[in-house]
Amino acid sequence: MDLRAELLKSIWYAFTALDVEKSGKVSKSQLKVLSHNLYTVLCIPHDPVALEEHFRDDDDGPVSSQGYMPYLNKYILDKVEEGAFVKENFDELCWTLTAKKNYKPDRNGNSLVSHQDAFKLWCLFNFLSEDKYPLVMVPDEVEYLLKKICTAMNVELNSCELDDYLSQEPQGQGGLTVWQFLDMVNSGRFLRGIEQEAVSMAVEEVYQEVIEDVLKQARSPHGYLWKKGQLRRNWSERWFTLKPSVLSYYMSEERKEKKGSIALDKHCCVEVLPDRDGKRCMFCVKTSSRTYEMSASDTRQRQEWTLAIQTAIRLQAEGKKSLHKDLKQKRREQREQREQRKAAKEEETQRLKQLQEEKERKLQELELLKEAQRQAEILLQEEEQRRRQQHEEMQRTLEIQLREAEQARASMQAEMVLKEAEAERQRKRILELEDMQERLQEALQQEVKARQDEESVRYAQARLLAEEEEKLKQLMKLKEEQEEYIIKTQREKQVLKQEMENKNKCLEEAQKQLEEVRVNRQRVDQDVMAAQRKLRQASTNVKHWNVQMNRLMHPIGPGDKRTNVSGGGFTGYQALLSQRDSSLKLKQKVDDKGSNPTRDNSKENVSNGGNSGVPLSPDADTMATEPTN
Repeated sequence: MDLRAELLKSIWYAFTALDVEKSGKVSKSQLKVLSHNLYTVLCIPHDPVALEEHFRDDDDGPVSSQGYMPYLNKYILDKVEEGAFVKENFDELCWTLTAKKNYKPDRNGNSLVSHQDAFKLWCLFNFLSEDKYPLVMVPDEVEYLLKKICTAMNVELNSCELDDYLSQEPQGQGGLTVWQFLDMVNSGRFLRGIEQEAVSMAVEEVYQEVIEDVLKQARSPHGYLWKKGQLRRNWSERWFTLKPSVLSYYMSEERKEKKGSIALDKHCCVEVLPDRDGKRCMFCVKTSSRTYEMSASDTRQRQEWTLAIQTAIRLQAEGKKSLHKDLKQKRREQREQREQRKAAKEEETQRLKQLQEEKERKLQELELLKEAQRQAEILLQEEEQRRRQQHEEMQRTLEIQLREAEQARASMQAEMVLKEAEAERQRKRILELEDMQERLQEALQQEVKARQDEESVRYAQARLLAEEEEKLKQLMKLKEEQEEYIIKTQREKQVLKQEMENKNKCLEEAQKQLEEVRVNRQRVDQDVMAAQRKLRQASTNVKHWNVQMNRLMHPIGPGDKRTNVSGGGFTGYQALLSQRDSSLKLKQKVDDKGSNPTRDNSKENVSNGGNSGVPLSPDADTMATEPTN
């Protein structure tokens, strides 16, 4: 814990003491007084300009702790230098402000601790409290502090009773406040039968050990040490006090007259010496510049002092300024590790519980799934058995019907054969009756009866035939359904075959179009070549015309004969000029098209149907062959 954090704890008590309405805000006039007092006790040069600037009267309302913190950090805490002020005076200022409002001892004077002892306990509480606001001290630190006080009085603390008290006492933020702690000590519950003076001495000893970093000092007048002088080499009785960086010695235990000090560092050492010069229980402290010889009253005292001095040297070697700050940090780390282990254990327990619940849930789900699977298998078996029974019953019914139909058909065939034989006999009989018509007149009624019987048989035969036709219709219907399915399959095959034929046709058409494109490309290439030939011919004609124009424009010298031009000289001259202009335009056009003849000629072939687009005068060919006059 650094100096700033220690100072802030005490200032926090002073600030909350000034907050009368408990609204988290303090009036500016009170903060001015508090700041002025802090300047004084911390030995900081006063800065009235900054004080008045920060607490201007034109600002409305009180200031909260968050609003006071920037000024406190910038103008007070940032300027504090360790060792430049007396920490006890600073703590007394903050204690005076907060005790006036919060500390309420017994009015009858029955308090176990005095006001000064309460101040020291308040300082011890601030040192051991957690670095969180509002300030509280966890039960482990409460037990540690009470054990230190009881040990100083040679009394054993009842831990069970302390645990019962802490479990009954309402704790905010996980610990006791300083006022709850002071009330607990004043109640005398854990210090029964101990006088106030003994408690005061124990509190003073613990205060010096924890707050003032006193590692060792004499506890009684018999605890003086004898020290050997450097110059006179005589032995003198001195009262020694050991801190982590220095071993000081005084004339008496009041520590009013300091006789000297021994600076300790990592290079120092302590050794036990044999008895000599009439002194026993001797030891020495060796520094880089001198060796100090001392004598204790007994062996126990010597051992305690040597161990304490070795502890101070070890702290110096480790670069630590306070033993109890280091011990407090270690206890805090142990608590944090214990809390982490506890939280990890609870988390592991919770995770195992969740895993167990998840496992049970999955087992239940598995059982449900197995049950559902069994039910489904049973239903499937029942359905399969029912379907098999229906199929077997239907098959048996169809077999019975088929046998009945076959029997009916056989019987009908037999009856048909019989009927045919009977009919043959009847035909023969009719022939005989025709031959014997005259003789069988009396048997006419019998013949009519026979014919009626025949008609009834024919009716029965027709009925059997109708039943046979119905069965045949059913068979034909089944056959038609089978044929329709076969026809549907054949249609699907034909559709697939038709699609394949269409795709083949599309492919053939695409190939034909590709061939046509190739033929058109060849034709276009031929047109381009023809256009190039015409361009070359036109270029030749232009060159020829240039020669003719050069001849025509040649000046006539003296003695040359003048050629007579039909139609008048001026008219012929104008015709020549017009021909020259047309030939020059033709040459320019040919030159322009010469850079990309293929593209221009292809466009002209497309637009003119494959003919050359070179504009030639109608008489160009004839004029090119005419002789020059």
